Amino acid sequence: MPGCGQCKRCRQGMYTSCLNYGKPDKGHRANGFYDRWRFCEYAVNHINTLARVPDAMSDAEATLVVTAGTSMYGLTELGGLVAGESVVVIGPDRSGCSLSRVAKALGASPVILTGTRNSRLAIGKALGADRVINIAEENVVDVVKQLTGGIGADYVVECAGTEATVNQAIHMANRGGKICLAAFPHDPVTTDLAHLVKNNIYVYGIRGEGRSATRRAMALMAEKRFDATKIHTHTFALADLPTALRYARERVEDAIKVVVTTRQASAASAAAE
Repeated sequence: MPGCGQCKRCRQGMYTSCLNYGKPDKGHRANGFYDRWRFCEYAVNHINTLARVPDAMSDAEATLVVTAGTSMYGLTELGGLVAGESVVVIGPDRSGCSLSRVAKALGASPVILTGTRNSRLAIGKALGADRVINIAEENVVDVVKQLTGGIGADYVVECAGTEATVNQAIHMANRGGKICLAAFPHDPVTTDLAHLVKNNIYVYGIRGEGRSATRRAMALMAEKRFDATKIHTHTFALADLPTALRYARERVEDAIKVVVTTRQASAASAAAE
């Protein structure tokens, strides 16, 4: 997803924050959003948007590189994560599970994953989360503080996009900590801004992944430090695209990462090995 290449943000290398976002006449492009290249057998891309997939990596696994790259971008380029700092990830979707694994690979400790679905939390645990919390069964803020010596987490990444979870993030971050908002709430959210101000908590949003972060994520995956196959749950042929979209949108069969392929695939969804 290249930016326009001309604005202030693009010249700083922050093309995911292109000031001409959504303006093709200004040179901005976003695959699948503002051009025609989506869900097709062949597509045209600028060479600067491409990263070579290692021979040992399957195409299905490579579809997770961008997700992992977004995680890397939020934790390192924007967040400045240092090994040994604590990270909480709220929401065990594909982004949340990826974030917990990338945080662990970068040396975060402890890495805590929260959510409501035990099946997804189990995947997060398998990916390396030190502790998973079902928020329907435990007081998540209290547990996070217990696990961090009573002070709260250094980083909280919010991937659920609800008013309740945004406020959980605010109250589980420590003084001077950081909150990354990685989800898109459907409605306006009322937050405890006074708590943010009084505790000098930094809040930043993330959209996109960035070229350098994606390539570093690719390297992590190539070294098998991030097993994307645990997140890839379903595969569909291109002819079954409507079904694939329904599985992803409605979380049918607890779908996390749904892959659409132009190669021969069963009409029925198949869990990745």
